[in-house]
Amino acid sequence: MNKGIGGDRAVIHNTSAPHHDSVLIPVAGLTLFAIASGYLMSLIPLSLGSFAIGSEYAGWLASAYYVGLLLGSMLIEPVIARIGHRRSFILFALALAATVVILPFYTELSAWLVSRLLAGFAVAGIFVVIESWLLIGDNPAIRAKRLSFYMTALYGGTTLGQLAIGVFGTAGVVPFAVVIALLLIAVLPLLFSDAQPVCHGGHKSLSLKQIFRLSKPAMVGCMTSGIVMGTIYGLMPLALQEKQYNTEQVGGLMAAIILGGMIIQPVISKLSSRMSKVLLLAMVSLLGVFAMGMIYISGHYLVMVTGLALLGMSSFALYPVAITLACDTLTANVIVAATQVMLFCYSIGSAAGPLVAGQFMKQPDGIMNFFFVVLLSTAIYMLLSAVRRKSHILAS
Repeated sequence: MNKGIGGDRAVIHNTSAPHHDSVLIPVAGLTLFAIASGYLMSLIPLSLGSFAIGSEYAGWLASAYYVGLLLGSMLIEPVIARIGHRRSFILFALALAATVVILPFYTELSAWLVSRLLAGFAVAGIFVVIESWLLIGDNPAIRAKRLSFYMTALYGGTTLGQLAIGVFGTAGVVPFAVVIALLLIAVLPLLFSDAQPVCHGGHKSLSLKQIFRLSKPAMVGCMTSGIVMGTIYGLMPLALQEKQYNTEQVGGLMAAIILGGMIIQPVISKLSSRMSKVLLLAMVSLLGVFAMGMIYISGHYLVMVTGLALLGMSSFALYPVAITLACDTLTANVIVAATQVMLFCYSIGSAAGPLVAGQFMKQPDGIMNFFFVVLLSTAIYMLLSAVRRKSHILAS
């Protein structure tokens, strides 16, 4: 999506059917990136104390990251158009590694905020590169299958990253060195390969009028996903630590969230082609509400693991369902632009979520209360939208 979105010029040359071999290369890089990113997301809030930064700034750091993600979703497209997908991935992964180098050596809050802002921008570039590489299909079934493939690789890698907390810890320089090493390794599959999406013509950006015609439930679904995911990554490790869980338990609970999100992807892929996606968004939102109910009833560790796994299923399912809903009626040449609009909605939610959730954390079980309110509100909206859509179809 261009900064000025009114034009219809071709901005990215991509593929409507990437070859199988070319798909494996970006997925390999994505998986290694996800491991590094998953570790870093939990490492930052848990390491604040060791760098004399107050835990109350965790929400600000998370929001700085997601503001960068939001800005990147608007400004990345020309870079990819100019240097291509492979080189763009390498550039953004190296830029992300550079932002991590700053953290253990410049421990002022202002330096961390700038670093996380730039990190968000770089990650937006990685997401846009991979999504536009993999997710351009000739029909909704292909799009859903590739999206499931993408999300499974992303969440599988992120799960492994969460487990790294128990192996490398959160104190000192070593954890940051591990993250940097993983990001450098992530560029190797693309550095030593000439794989590129096969060009079949230009992909057009969406005009402002076309953007407003995109599915509103899809936009709300992406925004809710951003609100919940931004809070999970930015504040959940800290919230669990405040509930007196040790570092290994926090890593295990975070891994349960992401593992739940990974497990549900094949199920979501099948359901999204067999039922109303708006109703499916309502169902996965209610699953998150149910998960919060479980956690309210019992504070036992195994119940917490189960409840957070269900929360992961709910929150990680919202984005793929919403983005496929947005693309259902679109032609292939505007899929990239539509994907960037959805990433923009996700980023708005991601930037706002941790800031609002931080206010909830002043009360007992505050972060769980926040998830309950957000997911219940989303479920009600989706149910009303599904009824309204059905009534419109019957009237027609």
